[in-house]
Amino acid sequence: MQEALRAGLVLLLLLAATALGMFVKGRLSERHRNHETIELVGLAITMLVTFAALVMSLLIYSVKGAFDEANTDMAALAAHVVELDQCLRNYGPETADLRSDLRTYAATVIATTWPSQAPPVAAEALPKAPPISPGAMESVVLGDVINRIDIAIRRLKPADAYQSGIAASCLDDFHSFVEARWTVNEEARSTISMPFFVVLVFWLMVIFVCFGLNAPRTGFVFMTIALGALSISSAVYVMLDMDSPFSGAMIVSSRPMRNAYSDIARPYRPPPAP
Repeated sequence: MQEALRAGLVLLLLLAATALGMFVKGRLSERHRNHETIELVGLAITMLVTFAALVMSLLIYSVKGAFDEANTDMAALAAHVVELDQCLRNYGPETADLRSDLRTYAATVIATTWPSQAPPVAAEALPKAPPISPGAMESVVLGDVINRIDIAIRRLKPADAYQSGIAASCLDDFHSFVEARWTVNEEARSTISMPFFVVLVFWLMVIFVCFGLNAPRTGFVFMTIALGALSISSAVYVMLDMDSPFSGAMIVSSRPMRNAYSDIARPYRPPPAP
């Protein structure tokens, strides 16, 4: 919603800048409308259009790359969840509570990160589901769940060499899971600098002021400028929306985490005897 409001504000600013240019044009004297002045304004528009187009293309490319990376890292996080659960399965039935906490983590992340989609299970069936704000990737409470898993793994008491090796592997898998978790958390934050974005919008406003200074007052010209402003504001919306990969219309896919939850929710089966 915030991205749509910002894009709408950009659209209004561009249209207002065009209106300002037309207003100023009607009050300019003849000496400000000569051929040399019009050529100079045209050169200024060309320069600003080039700068603005270059900056917007670089921003969109950067945001698209960050969005794709967030998708990849979410899939990696889901894979680490499955690996950790499988290791706990192999240890034995003693890790049932740990696996329950891991299911709680996965189910709650799905239900809160993608609130518009169906949760993996009914809300009342989420065991010890901690409340966090809609669209949030993590919370302090979920961090406590992860910390509880860490402590429980370290407190495992292996009965033989086999369980001792599995416990060490589980601890390594847990560290990989935590690292992947923090990577995804950091990618949920915006990467666009707001001062830089404001400067870009200012450049666009100056361009549309120049359009208003040169444009004749006809309906076709008004429609063309309005469509141009709408196109630019839609590009701004796409850029801002993709900059928030876990909220908005364009969002990281929940499929990897859902697949991981389906895997770790399987009934326990003891590992085959050696």
